[in-house]
Amino acid sequence: MKEKLADTYKVTSNITLKNAATKVVIKGAKKELKSVRKKLGKLQDTMYAHNKYAVLICLQGMDTSGKDSLIREVFKEFNARGVEVHSFKVPTELELKHDYLWRHYIVLPTRGKFAVFNRTHYENVLVTRVHPGYIMGENIPTVNSVDDINEVFWNTRFEQINNFEKHITESGTIILKFFLNLSKEEQKYRLLRRLEKQEKNWKFSPDDLKERKLWDTYQSCYEDAINRTSKPHAPWYTIPADDKPTARYLVAKTIYDTLSQYTDIQEPDLDDDIKENIELYKQQLNKE
Repeated sequence: MKEKLADTYKVTSNITLKNAATKVVIKGAKKELKSVRKKLGKLQDTMYAHNKYAVLICLQGMDTSGKDSLIREVFKEFNARGVEVHSFKVPTELELKHDYLWRHYIVLPTRGKFAVFNRTHYENVLVTRVHPGYIMGENIPTVNSVDDINEVFWNTRFEQINNFEKHITESGTIILKFFLNLSKEEQKYRLLRRLEKQEKNWKFSPDDLKERKLWDTYQSCYEDAINRTSKPHAPWYTIPADDKPTARYLVAKTIYDTLSQYTDIQEPDLDDDIKENIELYKQQLNKE
């Protein structure tokens, strides 16, 4: 494996999603994932002891793109205290009483820990852009009708998101954003599988079919969001998602490669007094 394989999918200039790969199959991806996630687990322990950086992993993708199973498989070797997963759905009554970024701010990871946003603050420029009527629920003083939700509104919102990410990275949060790039054909297969397998029926909602009809609109919004907000301090990666083992490996490898560049992440040295008295402490315990 090339050491920087995942960099192939890093967005460093404007992309066109219809030209981006949705299916890549890496032979031995499951085995490679096991190796990388063990390294990630050890690295997270070191980061916890180091206590200077936090890591925010953002996952976006169309329905059935594999976000839930990816989280389960990539972070399997993590200490439970080291990672928290947050799934952002329809805002609650309380959340709507605050600005749209509030619910994301309050669950940002503390130093030494990881947070995974399963659907993220980008829902505020994706779902709400496809369905601008949802914005009315935010009760924004300058928005009196859907007509006020114009290009100026979206430009401002993108600027706010970029500022939000810039601020938290400057405070020590490492951000990696992954778009799981699923093909429409693969989504159809996965939706049918939910209907055909009784144990998966619970995952299906008729709304999935309504949203599928808006596929091209969503793709356009994703493309615009990625192009406007992929920055050196908070890059996007378009991960081919049709093959789940490959997608999981690419995400894990990207996280590990990125964090490995932070050579200052080290376990702290013991206090000199403690070092000098280690044998004494051992003797005291052995005498009990």
